[in-house]
Amino acid sequence: MERVTHHGRETAYRLAGADKSGATALYVHGSGGTHRLWAHQYAPDGPTHPAVALDLSGHGESDDIATESGPETLAAYAADVVAVARETNAEVLVGNSLGGAVVFKILLDTTFDPDAVVFAGSGAKLAVAEELQTALTEDFEAAVDMLHRPSMLFADPDSELLAQSKQTMQAVGQRVTRRDFLSCHTFDVRERLADVAVPTLAVVGDGDRLTPPSYHEYLAENIPDCEQRVIEGAGHLAMLEAPDTFNNALESFLAEYDRVPDESDSYN
Repeated sequence: MERVTHHGRETAYRLAGADKSGATALYVHGSGGTHRLWAHQYAPDGPTHPAVALDLSGHGESDDIATESGPETLAAYAADVVAVARETNAEVLVGNSLGGAVVFKILLDTTFDPDAVVFAGSGAKLAVAEELQTALTEDFEAAVDMLHRPSMLFADPDSELLAQSKQTMQAVGQRVTRRDFLSCHTFDVRERLADVAVPTLAVVGDGDRLTPPSYHEYLAENIPDCEQRVIEGAGHLAMLEAPDTFNNALESFLAEYDRVPDESDSYN
């Protein structure tokens, strides 16, 4: 893992395929996750290289933050992503769930200007069910089990994938995972989608109950340049459950603009 220092903290990230010449994609995980969510995307046969995946503050190997759940936390996470993007010259941002909210925060409230974005199992509003909010506060093990029911994070995972996902969330821990979900609950940019001015892909598993296909239809209908892809047989974490289909969707989308850098580009 590599690290970048910003705002008095270190953010850890993994960089793969640094010697490749494609567009650099930066992948942002969701609530209770780490950079390992994107193992099939930064793998050698992933959709684009260089590929970067980070641990948001308080997750994995990154330093934590002392912020309240909500906009303050989303702003801190956005600063993590921008710092890594500038360090690695990332051109494309890919966000899952909470990571999608962070990407929206960057697009709408910072000066960082990516060439394209992907919302994977995300939405313009990310309300969290009261039952899950209560469990995250009172019984974290029950909350983890709830999220790993059929058609939640996964549609029909094998036992190994299910166990790995639970282990990751338990390692991130109750405090940070709860902060993530409650920050999602405050998030709503439905009235600002017309201001998204970059090519956008909204990709979702057909069995995703957390951010269903209707969320992505809404993005496609309200973002000026946005297309939707639905992945059959996958839940919220389609990038893990159906990696080949997910990677094909990203590769097809990214091939459409085939960006050529010029001297005016700046990451400062």
